[in-house]
This record gives sequence, C-alpha cells and structure tokens, in this order.
Amino acid sequence: MNKYKICFLGDEGVGKTSMITRFIYETFDPDSQSTVGVDFLSKTIHIENKTIRLQLWDTAGQERFRCLLPSYIRNSSLAVLVYDVTNPESFENLDFWLQTIKEIRGEDVIIFFVGNKADMVEERKVSIESLEKKAQEKGFLFFETSAKTGQNIKPLFRKVTLSIMKNEKNSDLQEQMEVNKKDSVVKVELEESDQDEKKEKGGWCC
Repeated sequence: MNKYKICFLGDEGVGKTSMITRFIYETFDPDSQSTVGVDFLSKTIHIENKTIRLQLWDTAGQERFRCLLPSYIRNSSLAVLVYDVTNPESFENLDFWLQTIKEIRGEDVIIFFVGNKADMVEERKVSIESLEKKAQEKGFLFFETSAKTGQNIKPLFRKVTLSIMKNEKNSDLQEQMEVNKKDSVVKVELEESDQDEKKEKGGWCC
C-alpha cells in the first residue's frame, strides 16, 4: 500500500482541522478547538484500482508553534495551504506559508491553494478571481471548499491524491530514463572497448 504524507498549513482559524475532519469522519464541529502543535490523522482510500493510505498532518497556525514545523513537514508529498475567504489577511499570508514549505521541503513539493468557508457568502472578503490569479501566478492548483457543508472536500482530496500519483509516476519514468541512458553509455563504451581489443589482435582487415 502506497502511503502519502500531506501537510496542511495556514493561519489559525482558517479551518484546516475542520476540513480534515469532514473528509475523515464526514462530520463538522462548529466548536472545534485550534490545533495545539501538530495533529495527525490517516485514511485509506481506493482510487484508480489502487489502495492508498493518506497521512494528513494538521499543523497549528499560531506563531508559537512554528518551530515544530520542520520536523513534521519534511518528506511530505504535498502541501495544502489554506486561507479563510472571509479573512483577507489569511489570504495574504499564503505567501508566508508558501515560503515556509519551500524552505523546509524544497522546490519540488506539490502545492494546492485552498480557500475555505466558501459557504459564508455574505461575509466573503476574498473573491474566487483573486484565488485563481494567485494560483496561476505561482503555477499551483486551487480549490474553494466548505468544511461546514462538505462543498468540494471530496473532490479536493481526490485531486490531491491523483496529483501525487501522477508526480510519482513521472518521477519513476524520469528515473527509468536516466537508468536507460546510463546503460546505453555503458553499452557503447563496452562496444568500443571490444572493437579496440579486436584491432590489437589484428581482427580488422582492409
């Protein structure tokens, strides 16, 4: 069974825990407390004839817990950067969280931008167009979700999983191409060495 580590990052109160809980248990707790440090949940899913184990790491948004992030973010397959569509500051802080994940995990990590609380239409302060623009500028995928209603939660996790699987497949293909390239070089060198040996033995005639 393949296991994929997915980290959720974002400001305090944007709904990271609620999104994960909605996906795992299909429930919503309006009185959910802020995560202290880091929390971890996992779920096994079946997708494209494969069984996948998703390891979901829920990180705290409070500044005092940020020193814990490096030990939990390393080796992650994908990062979900979450903001609250009713909180413009949390949207602006996506750049901070993006820098954080890249400094710890490296440039090759897959990243999603997610605007949560999309059900709060009257309180919305960040438009879907703003999210789309930022995602396109950075070259990332994006979603709007509602942990409260379940809007786009399952599609998000499906797309997240497929993105990891695609990246893994491409990495395996690239690795195989590198192996084949090295094998070809070795083969050519052996053939040239064999020809040189024939010349020394007088195996060539004009």
